[in-house]
Amino acid sequence: MDQVSLVIILLAALLIPLIMAKFKINSLPTAVMEIIVGIVIGPSVFNFVNTSDLISQLSTIGVIVLLFLSGLEIDFSLFKKRRTALTPLEQKNAVNTPKYSPVRLSVYAYSTIIVLSLLLAAAFKVSGLFSDFWLAAILFGTISLGIVIAALKEQELLSKAFGQTILLISVFGELVPMMGLTLYASVYGSNSQSLWLLLLILAVAALLLLRFKPFFRFYQNINKSTTQLDIRLAFFLIVTMVTVAESVGAENILGAFVAGIVLKLLNPSETTRERLDAIGYGFFIPIFFITTGVDLNLRTLLTSGKTLLLIPLFFLAYMVAKIGGYWVLKLRFKQANALAGTALTATTMTMVLAVLRVAKSMKTITSDQSGAFLLAALLTCVISPLIFNKFYSAEKEDLVKTAVHFIGANLSTVPVAQQLRKGWYDVSMYTNHPENYQTYHAQVPVTLMENFTAQDLQDHGVFDTDILVLGHIDAERNYELAKAAKAYGVRRIIVRFEDRNVLNEHEDELRELGVEVYNTPEANITLLRALIESPSTLLLLNDTENSIYEVRVLNHLYTDVQIKNLQFAQDITISQVIRNRKLIAPNGNTMIMYGDRLIFTGNKQTAAQIRQALATAN
Repeated sequence: MDQVSLVIILLAALLIPLIMAKFKINSLPTAVMEIIVGIVIGPSVFNFVNTSDLISQLSTIGVIVLLFLSGLEIDFSLFKKRRTALTPLEQKNAVNTPKYSPVRLSVYAYSTIIVLSLLLAAAFKVSGLFSDFWLAAILFGTISLGIVIAALKEQELLSKAFGQTILLISVFGELVPMMGLTLYASVYGSNSQSLWLLLLILAVAALLLLRFKPFFRFYQNINKSTTQLDIRLAFFLIVTMVTVAESVGAENILGAFVAGIVLKLLNPSETTRERLDAIGYGFFIPIFFITTGVDLNLRTLLTSGKTLLLIPLFFLAYMVAKIGGYWVLKLRFKQANALAGTALTATTMTMVLAVLRVAKSMKTITSDQSGAFLLAALLTCVISPLIFNKFYSAEKEDLVKTAVHFIGANLSTVPVAQQLRKGWYDVSMYTNHPENYQTYHAQVPVTLMENFTAQDLQDHGVFDTDILVLGHIDAERNYELAKAAKAYGVRRIIVRFEDRNVLNEHEDELRELGVEVYNTPEANITLLRALIESPSTLLLLNDTENSIYEVRVLNHLYTDVQIKNLQFAQDITISQVIRNRKLIAPNGNTMIMYGDRLIFTGNKQTAAQIRQALATAN
């Protein structure tokens, strides 16, 4: 009988996405549909499935993997400290600079959620409807990170300021209740140990992070299809952190969440994340969601008058707890989008399931109360995405240019900066030579600085850029600044070395760090050779209708797709694919992977639009 129930659950997990695609059901998250189907096939309706020890164990693994993948979704670069002082150029254009960053908005918004959750919990306690103040506050403050991410991905918003803000609010809505649940279980749980032992979880996480920090630098060279070292590492982290969490009296889901954070900080490749998603969402997580629906016996729940009263009240509490975020989001975004974002953050399910599972094991909540909390959460997952999709529309600031900062204003850098300003790039240039400033400041945005030390550049915000070009004539200075910029976290660094001796000394080190280097004489030699060997090169370089482009593929809509099946395959010619720093000669059957760099040619208007589509993070 156990095997039959498991077969039915797995069949339902297979059919649900197919049916949703067939009937174009896009307004509801898949997880919500899985819970609804679980209700239908469980004791509430047809009673085809009953939970057994096997299914319960798989369901527990499912919630552990779900929380692990949630930890893996956090983008810690958004928390990175940025400068507070503006450069002279920014002061001049301060009217166009957003006053509120996504991090600041998210902190303000979630602070209102904490306050409102505490007030609502107090109201329920005073009224006698639900007496556990701390448990109610934790539940009202939860946000479903997985569902929010899915909604933002569908709208291609994860790379935009609005999407980053909502994502960060949701991260707080999962992380803060997680910590609150751990403290709650430690204080009120019968088997809990001293609170200070919880610090062991962080200590072990830090130890694992330090031990495996270089892992992804070399594993590609030794990995095989029969070893899958990255996946083995992921499950080692999960089991280790879950074991440590349970050993110190915390919940296993906290250990899983911290394991996800550790792996995220190790910077795994997108391929690793995709395979982990495949394992989790392909098997374990659907079992967890469907089993959750099976365990909901509506026949029993809906016969209780108190449960029927609690469901709408809990639903209103979930929604009202998030309403303060509307006025916070209005500080930067238009009213309709502030409403849409507020509605989306009211979506709650994942953490509610985890909290209720812990509360039931501690016997601090009744089955009727647990069912009411869960059904109310289910309503938020149905209604909130509908409101979001109804009201959201693109912001004016969504089309953000790539920031390029040049260090050194000279004949090698100024012409390039002038050309880049005509396209997708927001260019700034810095010099420490007054005569160069006088010569070029009328042609490009140049800022005069007294010194070019790493600390000065950091204080002036020079390192706060997407691309940093070190074009100064001083090769040793460029080398030192390149290392400092890499340590600061600049994504792309391009360094000029006119002194070949300095380049020979440091080239291997810089390439290992991912820094791109060039030497002007060698670049000229390469161009001349190309003109001799391929005379049409000059035609291509001087062509006013067509151009060469390079783009990093960040849009999942175009990954795991063969080149011949790309919707714009006829409009461009892809000449090279760069994957893991290796060149691939593509053909129609070549599969495009996330993070690939494509070198292609095409009409300037059409190719620019295609490049933007490929580079839009989704």
